[in-house]
Amino acid sequence: MKSILSEISGLLLDLDGVVYVGERVLEGAVETVQYLKDRNIPCRFTTNTTVSSAATLHHKLTGMGLPVAEEEIFSALKATVRYLRARGRPSCYLLLAEDPVRDFAEFPVSDTKPDFVIIGDVGKYWDYKLINKVFRMVMSGSKMIALHKGKYWQTEAGLQVDMGAFVAGLEYVTGQEATVIGKPSPSFFKLALDDLGLPVERVAMVGDDIDSDIGGAQAVGLKGVLVKTGKYRKELVENSAVKPDLVIDSIYSLIDFC
Repeated sequence: MKSILSEISGLLLDLDGVVYVGERVLEGAVETVQYLKDRNIPCRFTTNTTVSSAATLHHKLTGMGLPVAEEEIFSALKATVRYLRARGRPSCYLLLAEDPVRDFAEFPVSDTKPDFVIIGDVGKYWDYKLINKVFRMVMSGSKMIALHKGKYWQTEAGLQVDMGAFVAGLEYVTGQEATVIGKPSPSFFKLALDDLGLPVERVAMVGDDIDSDIGGAQAVGLKGVLVKTGKYRKELVENSAVKPDLVIDSIYSLIDFC
């Protein structure tokens, strides 16, 4: 089993469910991240979270004792900003919580006919009024960008429905397919690889989501390492067509393979 990672030079590490759950850092995560740094193994810490800006997320990680630099964090927000920059300076309607709006300060904002509607997670603020507002924008010509299309995520209280349900609903009523930036989108992994600066065959993705993390990574040629923490459920893995290259108990087990 150790040979599976013997040719790996760098890692993409999912955050929520692998490094922490909610506000709780998982056992062995700090020691593992420090071990990877001591071994000079380059890492990018990937996340689909849409509720925290880059600065806020970095502050959270360092507050947990994790030796992570802000530039090592590769989020759906960061990938979306790069996507927009490649298209000039388009106007946006930001369906985001207050904090991550800061990451989009360079783009003009419009709440009437924006070029793009950027869809993130707004939690309890999802309602018919908000959905109808986005619906009218899209029907008037705006394009939808979904930061991700996750089905569910792990909280300290258990699994919870994620924003993918709302994205799918908007796609259904508008007849427009949203451009999905976050995992498992191939563009997300390719941008993360570019950021890491390593060829795909030299990188492995470590995640707790059999489809989004492992399936998405394998689809672009990365190795997929599944951890039995976070949203991992044995029955979900058994019912999935995705087959991980390696299954380990937790991030702490990486020390035995790297």
